[in-house]
Amino acid sequence: MRTISIQKHSKPFNLECSDIAPDKSISHRCAMFSLLSDETSTIKNFLLGEDTLSSLSIAEQLGATVFRNGSDITITPPKKLSEPDNILDCGNAGTGMRLYAGLLAGIEGSFILTGDKYLRSRPMNRVAIPLRDIGAKIDGREDGNLAPLTIRGGTLNSFRYNSPIDSAQVKSALILAGLQADKKSFYKENLLSRDHTERMLRGMGATIRTDKDGWIEIEPLKKPLKPLNITVPADPSSGFFFAVASAITPNSKSIIKNVTLNPTRIEAYKILEKMGANISFVEKENIYEPIGDIEISYNGKLSAVTVENNIAWLIDELPALSIAMAVANGTSRVKNAKELRVKESDRISTVLQGLNSCNIETIEHKDGYEVVGGELSSATINSYGDHRIAMSFAIAGVRCGMKINDIACIDTSFPNFFDILSHITNIE
Repeated sequence: MRTISIQKHSKPFNLECSDIAPDKSISHRCAMFSLLSDETSTIKNFLLGEDTLSSLSIAEQLGATVFRNGSDITITPPKKLSEPDNILDCGNAGTGMRLYAGLLAGIEGSFILTGDKYLRSRPMNRVAIPLRDIGAKIDGREDGNLAPLTIRGGTLNSFRYNSPIDSAQVKSALILAGLQADKKSFYKENLLSRDHTERMLRGMGATIRTDKDGWIEIEPLKKPLKPLNITVPADPSSGFFFAVASAITPNSKSIIKNVTLNPTRIEAYKILEKMGANISFVEKENIYEPIGDIEISYNGKLSAVTVENNIAWLIDELPALSIAMAVANGTSRVKNAKELRVKESDRISTVLQGLNSCNIETIEHKDGYEVVGGELSSATINSYGDHRIAMSFAIAGVRCGMKINDIACIDTSFPNFFDILSHITNIE
């Protein structure tokens, strides 16, 4: 088990991050969506993390030809996706497993999706049940709720599905299925979740639109889509760790360069701004996604905040945001966030366990928690194999010093995290 120690850093820093990890959500989708074209897709700045490389490897196993030059890759799809001769390993990625389930449900053949021990414990019924309802043949442990999942792909029926879960993964899986259905399909969620799938597929020529009542209309594909030609922007979720470091370290500043400014991806920065940090957004281009820089600077002690709206837009950033809450004036509250329970770890439990170890008072609820602002103390933290828990408490270590156990999980999403953190403080 890999362990690392973060040294307390009390001096101001000025950090320009031009090498934040490429966006994981977009990288996953590039690997998969390229299979819907009949021409070669060109993707620059693909995330070379374990999870996204798993999605790329699965594309190869399905018959695609992949050439890599560092983080720049080309993907040439086969004339017809082929039945693989081995199981398809998604690593630690719920995005990979759930989206591939939607894609493969409509492809003739037999497929088995698996992952690491953490992914094999995450719920898959949220996609398996609605996919079965439209004709997909999916099974697995606990009646298809737990991987390995077996999929016998084939003909899919059109659908009208009002999802009980606001989840980009569920939505994307159903959109991919809808593109292969016999007639137009309709999907709705209560709150718009991350919309990379809709944006990217529309950019490739798919007919996907949203009506005035919030129903997403998905037209079946009549021909292959146009290939992707995209530079993957930096990941705002990854950059947010350094935003928090700047917001809690006096007289410090960070600039996160070339990041997606998609409104569904920067909500956590908006909350940090509400808590008192100075934050500005500078858009530079807008093709598949709005892209630009985010500037964050310290503006005095933060104030407590209640987070209860747009939860689907900041669910991944809540662990890091909780570090800011831990040093803010007053009691911060997180509500309507039961989805945290089924991430790479039960993030409500693991966040609060970590904060308690740092002498921060917390109160746990079924769908959230309360954090009483105070002063973080040095502690030893167990990440439970969750990359966002490990990185969040590494940022806390800038404030108070920290030892973190089981950090190999960081390689799944942000391989150069500690390289960037080393510009702020000493790491052992």
